[in-house]
Amino acid sequence: MDFIEELTWRGMIHTVMPGTDEQLKKEMTTAYLGIDPTADSLHIGHLVGVMMLKHFQRAGHKPIALVGGATGMIGDPSMKSQERKLLDENTLRHNQEAIKAQLSKFLDFDSDAPNAAEMVNNYDWMKNFSFLDFIRDVGKHITVNYMMAKDSVKKRLSGESQQGMSFTEFSYQLVQGYDFLTLFRDKNCKLQLGGSDQWGNITTGTELIRRTLGGEAYALTCPLITKADGGKFGKTESGNVWLDPRYTSPYKFYQFWLNVSDADAEKYIKIFTELTREEIESLVAEQQADPGQRPLQKRLAKEITTMVHSAEEYENAVEASQILFSNKAGDILHKIDEATLLAVFEGVPTFEVSRSDIEEGIRMADLLTDKAAVFPSKGEFRKMVQGGGVSVNKEKLTDPNAEASAALLLNDRYIIVQKGKKNYFLLIAK
Repeated sequence: MDFIEELTWRGMIHTVMPGTDEQLKKEMTTAYLGIDPTADSLHIGHLVGVMMLKHFQRAGHKPIALVGGATGMIGDPSMKSQERKLLDENTLRHNQEAIKAQLSKFLDFDSDAPNAAEMVNNYDWMKNFSFLDFIRDVGKHITVNYMMAKDSVKKRLSGESQQGMSFTEFSYQLVQGYDFLTLFRDKNCKLQLGGSDQWGNITTGTELIRRTLGGEAYALTCPLITKADGGKFGKTESGNVWLDPRYTSPYKFYQFWLNVSDADAEKYIKIFTELTREEIESLVAEQQADPGQRPLQKRLAKEITTMVHSAEEYENAVEASQILFSNKAGDILHKIDEATLLAVFEGVPTFEVSRSDIEEGIRMADLLTDKAAVFPSKGEFRKMVQGGGVSVNKEKLTDPNAEASAALLLNDRYIIVQKGKKNYFLLIAK
């Protein structure tokens, strides 16, 4: 597999430094990509870089994931309008381990293959580097004029922000450049991968390698992913879409991909899956023939949910997404976990009711009028039950005098009431 050719048809190349292609064709090459460790989970904004590493390893080369422990303590100014908060070492180490566990789903760290992936943390070589040593051994090789010419610096200095740029942030490109120099010297790493906003920082590294060691190093960046409407990729109303199920449930993760636009699905399926060109072209043709079936979104959601979570979590998410429409929804409701249940019914009106009332067998008519105002009156409740318009846990209620019981409680605390076709209510027993 030709790495650059593969990334090109997938739409994953922004800029390539001359000579990179020749280097990759000449020998197994080591490349690294930096990952910001400010959280103990990656989010889908990181996935483009992770997929670059994955394709790199598939092409027979050796990937290094660099966790920016030291640079995470500074904050990268690239395309940011303000400084980020700094982290302590314990937090960094915890985040590093969590990130490695997630990366292991994409990269082979554990085999004895010559191109097995590695993870490094730049804090390990920066923590004992004194300021005087750094400005003597590194700073003297790169001029201020060179650093000032970088877009990320120029934008901050000429921007509307009155804060300007701190020396801490200004020095960031030197620290990142030193990472590349260290990996070039210690691990024969000749290529750095990153987003297009990293070009300035990466080329500072190639320049530092050239000036200090006389070595030849290379750079390759991918475009920053946007949505077809110009909006920011990976952000929802509730924030980032995370890979860790504690922050974004597998159901919500699956739903994110299922609900992307047709134009975005066609772009994302190339970037975020390993499907071949032929498979993707076939799916695109299917989509054009019958857009309503949304084969692109369904396959995208399947591939990426399975890769990040598991085939089982993917199946659970598909089942959960059928709850509102399926005839077997009652069975599904009793199987799904609490987080998925709450995600499916997010935003529906909620009522707290007494657990003891339910366990003692309160009449549904009383529960859904006096205890929870699902219906304005018992008369309307009876009328709707007789008309077949009321369901409890997706089972049609046929007897207006039916009683509630503890057996109804989903995950031992929830009851779902449906009134008509589209109105849902969530009862929480406390």
